[in-house]
Amino acid sequence: MEAFMKRTLILVLAVLMFLPGAVFGQTVLKLAHLNPQQPFDVASAAMAAVFKNEVEANSNGQIKVEIYPNGVLGKEAETMVQVKSGVVQSFISSSGGMAQFYPLIDVTNMPFAFSSYNVGYKVYDGPFGKELAADIEKKAGFKVLGFGESGGFFAITNAKKPIKSPADMKGIKLRTMALPLHQAIVKALGASPTTVAWAEVYTSLQTGVVDGQMNPISIIAMAKFQEVQKYITLTNHLYAPYVWVMNPKFYSGLTPELQKVVDDAARTAILAGRGLSRIIDASEKGLPALAEKMQVYVPTKAEMKQFRDAAIPAAKEFMASQYKKDGEMWVDKFFDAIDKAEQELGL
Repeated sequence: MEAFMKRTLILVLAVLMFLPGAVFGQTVLKLAHLNPQQPFDVASAAMAAVFKNEVEANSNGQIKVEIYPNGVLGKEAETMVQVKSGVVQSFISSSGGMAQFYPLIDVTNMPFAFSSYNVGYKVYDGPFGKELAADIEKKAGFKVLGFGESGGFFAITNAKKPIKSPADMKGIKLRTMALPLHQAIVKALGASPTTVAWAEVYTSLQTGVVDGQMNPISIIAMAKFQEVQKYITLTNHLYAPYVWVMNPKFYSGLTPELQKVVDDAARTAILAGRGLSRIIDASEKGLPALAEKMQVYVPTKAEMKQFRDAAIPAAKEFMASQYKKDGEMWVDKFFDAIDKAEQELGL
């Protein structure tokens, strides 16, 4: 009887080892992002939710994805270090978070670069995005899964006065990420840039540490900045992606089949994040929700020209002076990719 029980146990264990989703050898993938895990309201949350579902389903349970939202693992720089060390396997980082490890990410923040979202998608999903991802892995040590949706085109909010042109920016303390190019753009527009960590932005606006900030409509609504800001100007001056990173040793340690699962899941998740942001932009969750408590201003063509004329030359000069030949090279590559995307789209 005892021998029969042992043989039965061995047989059961052998079967379990080959069952999909068996706990034996299951890999845990910790994925962090800075926002609330509200997949119907936040692009990074949608990305995380879709990625988790796709990976777990298509890996037959061999990979379990754990989501750590809302910056619970620390600020961006801290979480990036955790990814680099392998404590956390993946992080959906802002370009500001990436800048501390790969300063040339500034090139993705060139102002007034994109004429439409589709142009941006083509640039970041195409050869330019692949070349940038490879350079990030080479110089910063992060595997890049893709360039995700951070919410859309940027608007400027503040609590002091309506902003209709760069002249109105004077005297405004504007929060920026830790991106030198963002700071150069804000200075060129006449405001005073102030770096504030994302987790502290609401309180800083509430207490007057800063007067305003710039972000996409969906992020402004998600963060409830309409509670502490009175004016919003739809400048559409930036379209900066999230940089979705993964620990390269973790990725290379996966089988080729599981790498394909992760890659495909990331692509699907990025599409979901983009779709969600466009839905929010087009729904009552977007601008209509903000307009209930904020004064919304759309600059005229002449006023937009003033913004462009102030920001674009300053940004190009900054990239050349800050990053020398590398800066000029990446700016050229960036705008060449934009030109090619516009031609392919017939714009």
